[in-house]
Amino acid sequence: MKNFKLSNNIDLINKPFKKKEFYHYLKTSNLSIVIPKINNKYILVSQKRIPINKINYEFPSGIIEKNETPLMSAKKELLEETGYKENNKLKKIISFYCEPGRLTTKITGFACDNLIKISKPEVGIKIHFFTRNQIFKLINNGKFNNSSHIGMFLIYLKNTNSFDK
Repeated sequence: MKNFKLSNNIDLINKPFKKKEFYHYLKTSNLSIVIPKINNKYILVSQKRIPINKINYEFPSGIIEKNETPLMSAKKELLEETGYKENNKLKKIISFYCEPGRLTTKITGFACDNLIKISKPEVGIKIHFFTRNQIFKLINNGKFNNSSHIGMFLIYLKNTNSFDK
């Protein structure tokens, strides 16, 4: 069975597994996520997500391009999606694989709390300012439902001792 290039960033890999069986997975791009906070509120973006046919709330994020580090990608995505730039260094939260049974995607998260507005967000994206409790309500209502963003947020809250605040 052959491997297939589905797009610039996605390959279908068919690896021999057992006798006359194959293990199928997607070789995909790595991603960065930024959890930006300003005046005790978090900046979320909303946009329509085609696979689920819904407007979804998320943190700014995107593909880590070739010749880009996770940090470079995070800074770029923060500015493109929100119009905000970090005024000091982004702090790394953690890296993890979002679905290691089917995807190769590794996600690296960053946080920042000192931002300056320098432009408008990119077309098609709206920005919002929510408290921690409002984000939990969005999660419970199925409006913030990207599991990697939820996981990154929970790790961020634990690491900053903000879980119960």
